[in-house]
Order: sequence, then structure tokens, then C-alpha cells
Amino acid sequence: MKDEGVLGFPCVYTFKVFGRRSESFHDQVRQVIATTVGTIPLDAIKVRESGGGAYVCVSVITRVHSRGQLERIYEDLRAHEDVILYL
Repeated sequence: MKDEGVLGFPCVYTFKVFGRRSESFHDQVRQVIATTVGTIPLDAIKVRESGGGAYVCVSVITRVHSRGQLERIYEDLRAHEDVILYL
């Protein structure tokens, strides 16, 4: 069996993605992640605005099946022009 590090796969994982507030940012984040893991239900997404309202944090809870999927999602988030920070 291949060592997957601290996380055991498959697992439920929470992505936190920060960007400038817009009407479509949360949908963009959802689509980036769904490209790798498949459909993400709306109730798996939480959106929080910053105190001043200029930024938003989108949390997405989904099942990730491998370290490769996790790394692919982070690569796709890093390449997205509207993403400022991700955890």
C-alpha cells in the first residue's frame, strides 16, 4: 500500500479559497474543484464575506480519493486568476 502521509484516502476534505467578492466567485471555485472530484452539492459550500465586504472566503467540503486529486485541485486553484489565497 502506498503511503499517503497524514491524510488517509479517501477522506472528506475542506478547501478554503479566498478571492475578491463577486456574484460568481463561489460558482467558479465550485467548478474548479468539481472538475476533479465530480458534482458538488450546493449545501457543501459556505460563503463568508470579509468585514469590509471586498473579499470572500468560499469553503467547499468534498470527498477526495487520493493525494493526486488533492494536488490537482490545488494546482487548478493556483492557476485561477480570481483566487488570492487557498488553504
